[in-house]
Amino acid sequence: MSRNLRTRTSRAAMAFAVALLAGGAALAQDVRTNYMPGTNFAKYHTYKWVMIERGQHPNQIVDAQIKQSVDSQLASKGFTKTDSDNADLYVGYQVSVDQERQWNGFGMGGGVRWGGMATATSSTISIGSLVLDMYDPAQKQLVWTGTATKTLDPSKSPEKNQKNLNKAMQKLLKNFPPK
Repeated sequence: MSRNLRTRTSRAAMAFAVALLAGGAALAQDVRTNYMPGTNFAKYHTYKWVMIERGQHPNQIVDAQIKQSVDSQLASKGFTKTDSDNADLYVGYQVSVDQERQWNGFGMGGGVRWGGMATATSSTISIGSLVLDMYDPAQKQLVWTGTATKTLDPSKSPEKNQKNLNKAMQKLLKNFPPK
C-alpha cells in the first residue's frame, strides 16, 4: 500500500470517527439539577405524587411509565411512596415536546464561483424534555428540581421511549439527594 493511499485512508477513517462522535454527542441526553441551599435532605423519607397545575402532562400510559421510572430510582435510594398528605416530599413533573426546524443541505460542484448545484430541505424534529420537581409541603417551597432533555419522542416506539426514560431518570437522580 502506498504512503499516499495510507494517508488518505487514515484521514477518511479519522473523519468518519469524528462524525460518529459528533453525531453521538448531539443525541445524548442532557440533565441539569438544582436545589435549595441549606436544605436538610436527610429528613425526607416519604413522597407523594402531585399534579403541577398548568403543567403539560402526557397520556395515561406515558404518565404511568414516567412515575414507574422515578419510583424505581427513589426506591433504590430508600424513599417510600405514599398517598398520604403527610408525605415528607411532594413530587410532580411536567413534560415538553418542542418542535424545532432542522435544515439539511447538500451541495455538488465548485460552489457559487464555479456554478455548482445545491439543495436545502427542512424537516421538523421533536425534542422531549421532562422537568421533575420536589416540594417540601411543610415549608411550602420547591427544594429540588431537575430537567432531562431528549427523553420523550413521540416518533419513537414505546419500548425506545421507556429505555430513554429509564436512562434519563437514572442520570437525573444519580446525585439525589444532594449531600
